[in-house]
Amino acid sequence: MTKLEKVLYTAHAHTTGGRDGKSKTDDGRLDVTLSSPGTSGTGTNPEQLFAAGYAACFQSAMAFVARQQKIGLTGSTVTGVVGLAPLEVGFKLEVALEVETQGLTQDEAEALVATAHKVCPYSNATRGNVDVAITTRAA
Repeated sequence: MTKLEKVLYTAHAHTTGGRDGKSKTDDGRLDVTLSSPGTSGTGTNPEQLFAAGYAACFQSAMAFVARQQKIGLTGSTVTGVVGLAPLEVGFKLEVALEVETQGLTQDEAEALVATAHKVCPYSNATRGNVDVAITTRAA
C-alpha cells in the first residue's frame, strides 16, 4: 500500500468467518453479524455495507462541494445500489447511485453531482474498476 503524505482518518475492522461471520471495528462503534446475500441469515453483507458507505460518502461530498461553491443545496438523499455479478473467473461489483437534491434546478443538481463524483473518496477508489451509474433528480 502506498504511504500517503497526510492521512485524515484510518479505519480498522477485524472480520472472522467471512460472509457468514462477524466484523467489528477497533473502536467498537461497528459490530455486525454478516450473512451471505440470499441466505436466511440475519446479518448484513459486504454489498449492503458498501452501498451504505458509498451513499453516505457521496452525500457528504455533495455537501462539501455545495459549501465550497456556495450552492443553495437545501437537502439531499442518496440511495446506493450495489450489485454482485459473476465474471468468468471471480466476481465484480456494479454500483448505481440515485441522487435527489432539494433547492437546485436540474442543471445545478447535475453539475453538483458531477463535481461530487470527482471529490468523493469512494468514487475515486472505484473509478476505472467498478461501473458506477448516477441518476440525478432535482426536487
